[in-house]
Amino acid sequence: MSEENSDRIVLCAASAYTKKYFLNPLFSGLPEMVQRELNITAVVFTERVGGIITFFFDTNGNLLIETGAADFDAAYDEIGADLEVKSLRNEKAELLESIETYFKVVALHQPLPGDI
Repeated sequence: MSEENSDRIVLCAASAYTKKYFLNPLFSGLPEMVQRELNITAVVFTERVGGIITFFFDTNGNLLIETGAADFDAAYDEIGADLEVKSLRNEKAELLESIETYFKVVALHQPLPGDI
């Protein structure tokens, strides 16, 4: 995982090493169903692939997904993780887009798409 984290806001993360899930308290206003879906998605990902998955927003409000592994983790498959992220982005496209829109409207105070 990247060490350069100052220009991003973490939404949530999960770790196969600690068997923990984290949701940034800044996003406690997300609907419970969305929070639950993020939790399940992140935990299932780390159970399948291993390592750590982090969902975060860049300075433009884009929702990005980053995966990585500890140096000692020889079982982590970076190519497999990238394929799983692509699959996740396809399967959860509507959810991820709605979370991104939420962040842009609530945190960045951008108008809703289609508003003038």
